[in-house]
Amino acid sequence: MTTRSAHRTRRTLRAAGAGAAALLALSACSSSTDSSDAGSDAAASGSSAKLSGTVTVFAAASLQESFTTLGNEFEKEHPGTTVTFNFGGSDTLAASITGGAPADVFAAASTKTMANVTDRKDAVGTPATFVRNQLEIATLPGNPDKVSSLKDLTKSGLKVVLCDRTVPCGSAAETALKASGLELTPVSYEQDVKSALTKVELKEADAAVVYKTDVKAAGDKVEGVDFPESAKAINDYPIALLHNAPNPTTAKAFIELVKSAEGQKVLTEAGFLKP
Repeated sequence: MTTRSAHRTRRTLRAAGAGAAALLALSACSSSTDSSDAGSDAAASGSSAKLSGTVTVFAAASLQESFTTLGNEFEKEHPGTTVTFNFGGSDTLAASITGGAPADVFAAASTKTMANVTDRKDAVGTPATFVRNQLEIATLPGNPDKVSSLKDLTKSGLKVVLCDRTVPCGSAAETALKASGLELTPVSYEQDVKSALTKVELKEADAAVVYKTDVKAAGDKVEGVDFPESAKAINDYPIALLHNAPNPTTAKAFIELVKSAEGQKVLTEAGFLKP
């Protein structure tokens, strides 16, 4: 081989080696970029899985104590979340929802009231019954009027309070009264069960027909009297995710807590019946 040919061969080999090195560098850079992108995607996925933001729950007044407890538990389990509640008469809450009030979850004290929302297509899927509730008579501490039955509430001079007929506790009371063939004219009809109970707590009424859970929550402020007709007027409580929920992912997680063993434990301890 001539000297000129040898030099040409060495230049060719050097060029080929440089090209191979460049290809390896580009390959490594590409691999690093792909790995970085995959890591970013994984991080984004993990971030989206974390619950955050505010969940607004519209719930029947009788759920106030137990749902407040569950809301606190939810916030502890999911830092960065907030659960806010609007407690009241189920019919009033349903009317607010169908009227466009922003909310994520609705928990009603009767399937009839929930139907007001589902019939308007304002709920997602089929509502789930998560507890049931039974009526009880709340009297003044010590039961000074010796109330022992539903019939005793018809005594002359006894000041009795009922929930309004449009509210689930009022509708249930009306069902129980009809089942026993009794007529009762209360001194007032209240818009939710807590308002009815408060009348007795403040001694503005001698008795009220409310839920067992409310009597239990009131402690020694009232005394409870069971009556057999209440078995014919037990209310199912349904819960549903709302169609225009501002925070549906976190709302679904709260509903799952309510339905879970942990949630059921809180609710049964409050006096609710299992579904």
